[in-house]
Amino acid sequence: MSAPELRICLDETDLDAALRLDARRGLTSHPKYLPMRLHYDGRGSALFGELTQQPEYYQTRSERAILRDRAEEIADALGADPVSVIELGAGRAEKIRPVLGALAHSGRLDAFWPFDVAQSEVRDVLLELATAYPDAYLGGIVGDFTRHLAHLPDHHDTRLVAFLGGTFGNFTGMERSHFLRDLREALRPGDWFLLGADLVKDPEVILAAYNDAAGVTAEFNRHVLYVLNHRLDADFEPDNFEHIALWDGDTATVDMRLRAMKPMAVDVAALGVDVSFAVGEEIHTGISTKFHRGELENQLQATGFEPVRCWTDERGYMGVFLARAF
Repeated sequence: MSAPELRICLDETDLDAALRLDARRGLTSHPKYLPMRLHYDGRGSALFGELTQQPEYYQTRSERAILRDRAEEIADALGADPVSVIELGAGRAEKIRPVLGALAHSGRLDAFWPFDVAQSEVRDVLLELATAYPDAYLGGIVGDFTRHLAHLPDHHDTRLVAFLGGTFGNFTGMERSHFLRDLREALRPGDWFLLGADLVKDPEVILAAYNDAAGVTAEFNRHVLYVLNHRLDADFEPDNFEHIALWDGDTATVDMRLRAMKPMAVDVAALGVDVSFAVGEEIHTGISTKFHRGELENQLQATGFEPVRCWTDERGYMGVFLARAF
């Protein structure tokens, strides 16, 4: 068995440069902000995994229930031809596995490509899946799916790009439009897009997921300051920042912040930047938009995708949308 193909679009040097740029821009802006992607180093990913196990955090359980229960329907909706699957932000490729299994069972899984920024994780999941799917071509893309969609594999058969986990909601409205247009440009007519999205529901249910009783979300949110301390030789005092999650009903968005609980002067030594905080001053650390089904389907249509199906869990908390490029 030959080694899986690996396409390297960025390396540690690129990631370090992006971290420095993000931190400098965000900490010198008014208001201050830090992109959500900075949370996800090794410990941050572990904290997020712990967060998904909290009873209040419905997103992961609801989406996985859909994918588990509807995998054969999803596979059948793709038609009878072989399919090459690419998963954006794949991680351990746990979310997409029921669909891979359904395609493999019917003899239609031609290839699988996890796409992620973590080279070690991409390599590990390819080695793991080589045993599970010996008849499928396996390759991986190490890159940023907001920048490197042009590197999608150009298999001759139908391609299915999966973007699961609700990450789509972490983009701003403009970022969502740019992403969808870039993805459509990278695909051929007839290719498929499988999108997981958090749906609008009772705000109390939504906010509880970002304010779990065990405090894991708060620790995850503060972790970005530990990342800057470790990677940029900063001297943030994370415990002196309060985790805040606010619901905006007009935009159907959760806004996550860190609020300074005392005056602080922070030295970010690696950047040569000093940052001061007044009591109550906030760092915006990310958003999570929730969607009305029709609104999201209209956006897909406007960017070159024909909505075909939408599956929801029994409570209607999460949606998995299947659309076809036209």
